[in-house]
Amino acid sequence: MSLFRLDASIRTEGSTSRAIADIVENSWCDGCSDRPVTRRSIGVEPLPSTAWAASVRAHQKDESAWTPEERDAAHLAATLTDELLDAEAFLFAVPLYNFGVSQHFKAWVDLVITDARMAASAGQPLKGRPAVLVVVRGGAYGPGTPREGWDHAASWMRRILEDVWGLDLRVVETEFTLVGVNPALDQFKDMAAEMRRESERLAAEHGRHLAAR
Repeated sequence: MSLFRLDASIRTEGSTSRAIADIVENSWCDGCSDRPVTRRSIGVEPLPSTAWAASVRAHQKDESAWTPEERDAAHLAATLTDELLDAEAFLFAVPLYNFGVSQHFKAWVDLVITDARMAASAGQPLKGRPAVLVVVRGGAYGPGTPREGWDHAASWMRRILEDVWGLDLRVVETEFTLVGVNPALDQFKDMAAEMRRESERLAAEHGRHLAAR
């Protein structure tokens, strides 16, 4: 079984989303070293900001009329789509930045959708394939918290992955990751630790689900 893993964190060291995703991947692999993994680290190696518009323009005209920028963008979209279509399971690790969808993840989704194989008329070529979405938030956004409803990212990502692309999605959510970083959150140390333990447990469980599927 092959895995496609995407990381959207802008950090490599100290990244909670990467750490939780590592647990998913290790559980999926379960000691194996020969299972192929395709990786995209779009937080530290972002896609060109102009690629989406250029790819849209490219697919509105004949290939013979493409500019060099449009050709590069269309080929990049095709490469990203190939990575998805070639995988049998998926792992997405995306932190919440400024209450919204990571710009890097949004740019990646937008560019993939410009490829005709991932368009709305393509019939969901990824439908039913197993996937795990790791969501990480620095604060707390659950019911009854002061910032309930401020997370404008998780529901959008689920809409794309579950409804638009048809993936069999499981989600691991981790909150209060800024406890220990922001002194104002020190009072929530025990709660944050419990949340982390639960997310790590779920991550391992969901990794096994990927392997089983």
